[in-house]
Amino acid sequence: MSIPVSPVSPVALIAGPTASGKSAIALALAHRLAEIGRCGVVINADSAQVYADLRILSARPSDDEMDGIEHRLFAAWDGAEACSAAAWATRAKAEIAECHAAGAVPILVGGTGLYLKVLLEGIAPIPAIDPDVRAMVRSLPDDGAYKLLQLEDPLRAAQLSPNDRQRIARALEVKRSTGVTLADWQVAKAGGIGEHIDLHPLVLLPDRTWLYQRCDLRFEAMLQAGAVAEVDALLARGLDPDLPVMRAIGVPEIAAHLAGALTREAMTTAGQQATRNYAKRQFTWFRRQVPGEWAQIAPTSDYKNIDIGGIFASLLRD
Repeated sequence: MSIPVSPVSPVALIAGPTASGKSAIALALAHRLAEIGRCGVVINADSAQVYADLRILSARPSDDEMDGIEHRLFAAWDGAEACSAAAWATRAKAEIAECHAAGAVPILVGGTGLYLKVLLEGIAPIPAIDPDVRAMVRSLPDDGAYKLLQLEDPLRAAQLSPNDRQRIARALEVKRSTGVTLADWQVAKAGGIGEHIDLHPLVLLPDRTWLYQRCDLRFEAMLQAGAVAEVDALLARGLDPDLPVMRAIGVPEIAAHLAGALTREAMTTAGQQATRNYAKRQFTWFRRQVPGEWAQIAPTSDYKNIDIGGIFASLLRD
């Protein structure tokens, strides 16, 4: 049975691809809330900004950039620990509940669509995968895993590219370990808060040419700010190369440069391309996945030209 949405449980959500201006809009909203005597708390929903090791490469806001607004779940995980969508959602729920108890407005900000989806819709209660099944599936060649998935879960196989090794392996190991397809498990999602909050969402879907230019400029700025030294320190920890922090945008490219495999120029070009590719995937995800009734805008400049008061009018009423 659904719990009625309560207007005393508001949550703002600002989502979109990297470099689209989400953080600036979140700060502007928090300051507008302060003007009417309400407190806005920014809660991170970005899978790179959760890691303490990635201050520069994740574009995590500095203390000065936080501009006096409280920020939570930034640098909340050590890089040695993988932050899953489920783990993040658990922490985010606790932070949201704490904000509401204090009369504050949580402002979710980030570009990791899966994090937001799990938080709002819940997650399938899939049992732990049998280690032997996982080892067998992960040892298969790419084409072998895909062919097996076509036989055992043809609907899921049809949704995936034959080159999408990670998702193919996940679908196959779930089916082999539990006897139930991933799609059937997902029907039983639980734990989402979407029906229990008063959600005020905004999705940024900017012009791609403008966005890609910002991506290129941002990566160059990261290098100038010390991203190479940041990755050097990360590599010195000797972490498992399969950890998410080691695969974050920019880390593999800078690591290759430090190993002598890429010149600085080639590393810069590769990092910029990886950033643009990531932005494209995010853009596609948000364009296809979010509900049609969510507010969407296409920013082409900074937040000062965005009508914060109009977009969040119901949230900003006294």
